[in-house]
Amino acid sequence: MTNTIFQGKSLLKEIDFTQAELAYLIDFAIHLKALKKANIPHQYLAGKNIALLFEKTSTRTRSAFTVAANDLGAHPEFLGPNDVQFGKKESTADTAKVLGSMFDGIQFRGFKQSDVETLAAESGVPVWNGLTDTWHPTQMLADFMTIKEIFGDYVGKNLVYIGDGRNNMANSLLVTSAILGVNITILAPDDLQPEAGIQQIAAEKAAETGSKITITSNLDAVKGADIIYTDVWVSMGEEDKYDERLEALMPYQVNAELFAKTGNDNCIFMHCLPAFHDLDTKTMSEIHDKYGYDELEVTDEIFKSEKSVVFQEAENRLHSIKAVMAATLGNLFIPKV
Repeated sequence: MTNTIFQGKSLLKEIDFTQAELAYLIDFAIHLKALKKANIPHQYLAGKNIALLFEKTSTRTRSAFTVAANDLGAHPEFLGPNDVQFGKKESTADTAKVLGSMFDGIQFRGFKQSDVETLAAESGVPVWNGLTDTWHPTQMLADFMTIKEIFGDYVGKNLVYIGDGRNNMANSLLVTSAILGVNITILAPDDLQPEAGIQQIAAEKAAETGSKITITSNLDAVKGADIIYTDVWVSMGEEDKYDERLEALMPYQVNAELFAKTGNDNCIFMHCLPAFHDLDTKTMSEIHDKYGYDELEVTDEIFKSEKSVVFQEAENRLHSIKAVMAATLGNLFIPKV
């Protein structure tokens, strides 16, 4: 008997799954992590072929999907922007049909949410969203897995996301927190707060779970936070916006002063990475030369402190992605969730 809950389903955005289903995937990821650490084989996808489609560059997502596929016994094939047309010479729908006839599952990391939706509708195989401009669901599983590992649970915890509140990370954290019963604050300048449609989705989910949602520009909103979360201030494709973003968001930098405002000695710091916390990158060196800043969304002090769990969070991309791939493609016996 195979499971009918996940088998053959795609993960395109967080609301594709219920609270119970997301919770199962998080717990399954923790289990798979334990198997990996104990060197216990778990090749649920032996003989499967996985297409990894990348319009956007990637370190963690590509590495996690590749290692996850290998650990599960599948064969991953990387297809970059020069390998797949994505509407340039061939429609996304036509590409989806071709890939679906050859591969058992498809990962997509790119710009338009409509592209990943088309891949899922036309390919006939599970499609997993490795990031679009709108959503980042595999990151969410890793994030709430990390929170559960540290605190024992995520329900009722207070998560404050600070910075650019209109990007895919803010969207995903807002909606996923609401689904899972996590209290979520989006702390951002008034003109960088989530779109009304995203807020509406979150409000509907929060009404079911009791999650408290706060969207504000007031820095005092960090009081009582269990998790401070930030992301880069300029997303891929927005590199022309540095001038306005730096001016608007420097007051929202995660630093020791901000952490002191939480009043919680156990508050942790999270970031999906990469982070601009020092001058050891070409991008930050250029920003330093032009604007004089040594660090942006988070200070080096906080990034390297005991409060920071960013590398545990990064590793968990592997285990949570593995859980999604196995559950949706592995014909696992999951009687109910």
